[in-house]
Amino acid sequence: MPGVRSATLGFFYRVGSRNEPDELNGITHFIEHCVFKGTSKRSAMEIAIEQDRLGGNLDAFTTHEETGFVLKVIDDQIEAAFDLLADMLTNPSFAEADCANEQKVIIEEMKMNEDSPEELLGDIFHREFFPGHRLGMAITGTPDTVRTFDHRRTIEFHRSAFRPENLVIAAAGNVDHDRLLSLVRSLSFSSEAEIADEGVRVPLTAAPIYIEQREDLEQAHIIIATPMVSARDPRRYAADLLSNALGGGTSSRLWQRIREERGLAYSVGTSLALYNDTGFFSVSAGTSPEQTGEVLDIVIDELGKIVRDGITPDELNLMKDQTRASILLGLEDSAGRAGSLAQCEMVHGRQIPVEETLANLDAVTAVDVRSIAQEFIQTGRIAFVALGDLDHLQVDRSRLTVIAD
Repeated sequence: MPGVRSATLGFFYRVGSRNEPDELNGITHFIEHCVFKGTSKRSAMEIAIEQDRLGGNLDAFTTHEETGFVLKVIDDQIEAAFDLLADMLTNPSFAEADCANEQKVIIEEMKMNEDSPEELLGDIFHREFFPGHRLGMAITGTPDTVRTFDHRRTIEFHRSAFRPENLVIAAAGNVDHDRLLSLVRSLSFSSEAEIADEGVRVPLTAAPIYIEQREDLEQAHIIIATPMVSARDPRRYAADLLSNALGGGTSSRLWQRIREERGLAYSVGTSLALYNDTGFFSVSAGTSPEQTGEVLDIVIDELGKIVRDGITPDELNLMKDQTRASILLGLEDSAGRAGSLAQCEMVHGRQIPVEETLANLDAVTAVDVRSIAQEFIQTGRIAFVALGDLDHLQVDRSRLTVIAD
C-alpha cells in the first residue's frame, strides 16, 4: 500500500483456548498478557515506553483458535516494531513475580466480565452450546486454573505451543517484502516437543434452553442461535448474506421489526461465528424483561419466514452491496489488510484475492440462501439463552418452532 504512511505488523499464532489441556484452561490468554511483562532484553517499563514511542497502537487478543499481536506504526518504524514484537514473543521471561501479579489482574478481568451482561451471556452461551468441548470453556480460564500458572507451567506451554510452525507473520502498508523476509530470517526460536493437540476434535453442538435469573439487571439479554457452516465451507458466503438480511444493518428484517416498528430494543443484530470445523449463527438483543417474550416470538417468526420463503431479489442485491462495501472499505486500512492476509493463511492456507472473494459473493443466489436456512434453522437445533429478571418467562421447544408441522 505505497500511498499510505502507516505500516501494520502482526504476529498471529494458530493457538487458542481450544488447544489447551483442561487443567490449563486460560493459559493462552495468560501468555498473551505476560509477554508484556519483560524479556531478557527489555523490562516491562521499557516495553511500555517503546510501545508508546511507536504510537501506542499495539493490540493483543486471544480467541478460541488464535492469538494475535498487531502493531501499527509509521512506515519508517517497521524494523523497530518487528524487533519489539519478536523479542516479546520469542524471548519472554515469565518471571515468577510477574506471573503471580498477572494472575490477580486476570481474575479481576473475570470479575469485570461477570459485571458485563453481554460478556457474561457470551460465556454462558458457549458453555451451553458446546457442552463438553473446549469451545465451551471460557477463554480467560477460571480462577482455579489461572492460579496455577506459575513460571514453569507458563514457559513450558509457551515453548510447546507458540512454535514457529504455528506462527504467521503478516504486514501491510508501506512495507518492503524482501526487507520483511530478512527480518523474519533473523528470528531464533526456543521450542520443545509439541503438545498433544486434542482441540481438533470436532464439537457436537447442543440446542439448550437456558435462562439465568438476575434480578439486579434492568434489561434482559438474549441469544437465539443455530449451528452453521465452518470458516472453510464454500457456503460461508451464503451464510453471511443470510445473517445480514436478518440482522446485519438498519434495513434488516429484525432491526426494522423489533426496533423501528415496535421500539422493543435499542440494539438487535445477528452475527456469524465461523471456526475451522464448525460455526454458529446467532441473534442477540437487549430488552426490558417484560418484553423479552415478544422479542423472542418476533425472531422465531422471522426465522420461519426466511426458511419458508427465503429472501427477495431486492434483499439479495442489497446484502451483496452492503457486504462488498464492507470488504473493500476494510482493506483501505493497513491493519485491516494485515489481518485479512493472516486469516487467509491461517484458515485456508493460501491468499484469496479480493476479486475471488467478490466473485464468490456475487455468485450466491436466493436459492443458496434459502437452502442454507432450511438446513440449519430447524426447531430442534435452535438454542435460546437468556440473562435477566426473567422468572416469569416460559420457553419450551414448541415456542421455538420455526415451521409448524
